[in-house]
Amino acid sequence: MRIVLAYIILVSTLSFGQSNLKIAFLKYSGGGDYYANPTSLPNLATFCNKNLNTNIDKETPYVEVGSPELYDYPFVHMTGHGNVIFSPSEAENLRNYLRGGGFLHIDDNYGMDKYIRDEIKKVFPNNEFVELPHDHPVFNQKYKFKSGLPKIHEHDDKDPQAFGIIENGRLLCLYTFETDLGDGWEDPEVHNDPEDKRLEALKMGANIIQYAFNR
Repeated sequence: MRIVLAYIILVSTLSFGQSNLKIAFLKYSGGGDYYANPTSLPNLATFCNKNLNTNIDKETPYVEVGSPELYDYPFVHMTGHGNVIFSPSEAENLRNYLRGGGFLHIDDNYGMDKYIRDEIKKVFPNNEFVELPHDHPVFNQKYKFKSGLPKIHEHDDKDPQAFGIIENGRLLCLYTFETDLGDGWEDPEVHNDPEDKRLEALKMGANIIQYAFNR
């Protein structure tokens, strides 16, 4: 019954017509810095409200993976540099949330990759991350990214990649790697990124939001 009710609640909020859309950071255990980019989501919400005519609440709290409050937020963002651990009950809660209509965006802030892949296997043991092609709809919302993800921070000088967990044709989880979108969403003085790079990051973030709320 809880899953059915959660699905009804989530589906009813997955629309740009909603008067007050809610997004949140995902809080997890393991010692990784889930709090790494505190200004990122409020800034992304402001950008979307201005450029997509959304009404996203700029209060973006931290919600725990295993909490029933997760279902109050149709879109959650996860970031960090280090270790991630999902307990069995947390993995189940996240799986039910995503299958019920929620959306998870994971953005590796450099150093998270080797941990998050194992933990997502707890959530979806029978699913693998698949790389999204450049013509995927997430790259073709209001803003067009013909070459896929923009590169915001260099780190290991690898090409940025976007991966997804897909079930029954639905993208439930988007994982962005070697791009650092969240850093680009932060206040300008945090990383001193060039304005064009920061704008690229915000535009790609807006695409993710638009895609997630209009699937």
